[in-house]
Order: sequence, then C-alpha cells, then structure tokens
Amino acid sequence: MEYRWYAIQTTAGHENKVRSLLQKRIEDDPRPLEQKLIRQALVPVQDVIEIKNGKKVTVERKLYPGYVLVEMGMSQEALHVVNSIQGVIKFVGTGKLPQPLRQDEVNRLLGIAEAVTEAEPKEEIPFMVGQVVEITEGPFSDFSGTVEEVLADKGKVKVSVSLFGRPTAVELDYLQLRGH
Repeated sequence: MEYRWYAIQTTAGHENKVRSLLQKRIEDDPRPLEQKLIRQALVPVQDVIEIKNGKKVTVERKLYPGYVLVEMGMSQEALHVVNSIQGVIKFVGTGKLPQPLRQDEVNRLLGIAEAVTEAEPKEEIPFMVGQVVEITEGPFSDFSGTVEEVLADKGKVKVSVSLFGRPTAVELDYLQLRGH
C-alpha cells in the first residue's frame, strides 16, 4: 500500500482532539505498521514568544488552525475511519477522492515541525517600521517615537525620538514600547 499525506479540515479548536482520536485508532489497529490503514497524524505547531501580563512566555501556535495532517494509504476503509472521527469536517481536495499533499509541501511541513522543535522559540515583535510608539520604561519613558528598524534576532526595536528638537535613534527592548 502506498502511504501519502493528506490534510483534513477539522472543527476549529478540535485539532488536538482529532489527532488523539486518530492516534487511538492507529494503536487499536492490530496490523503491523506497514499494513495499517493510517500511519500517523499530526498538528503542525511552532513555538513563539508572546507577551502576557508584561512577561515573555513561550506558547505553542498552530501553523494551520483547523487542519490535521494524516499519513495513510488511500482506501474506502481508511476514508471511512477518518471521516467517522468526531470533529472531522472533510478531507482537503477536489473531486471524489482527497488530494494527497505534494512531496515538497510534506517536506516543508515536516521540516518545519522538526526544525521548530530544535530551534529556539521565535520572538514575535508586534511593531512595524514607521509605526508611532510610546516608550513605557527606561530613561526615555513617556517619550513618543517612530519605529525605524525591528531587530527581531535581538528582541529590540530602533526608535527615532525627538531630543532637544533633533531626531535621535535609540535601541530599546520591545517590551519597553506600546503601540498607538
């Protein structure tokens, strides 16, 4: 049997539940792995750093909310098993049979899933170049300025502030800023 990856649309917020129900079906299937209807199911996620109550916290964000990826051999039985799981809306694809994901898409998705687990969480800096911001902490608190550059790798933002009537660039941690 040829195994391919397929995308399944699920009820929003039920991706992990659908994945665990699929995993249970895989475990309950008595056949050896190379003969199982479904090999694996996953929800691609990425760790990102967000600010909650003024603190940096790492949270897991779904790359494709509302979707679960499943590796399976296409058959009527496999289709029935997946479609019978609570929370599954439908397979992604046109026509009678679902369309498998292209190998380059699968490599990218699995590569992301593997690379992200090894990599440091990525900080999401919520500011854009040209945005007016207010400085909330440090020696320039209560000053306003314009974002000149976002230094995502450092978690810093370069802001142009007017000091004594002259624009001056200051580098600040993005937690010291509030957007207008």
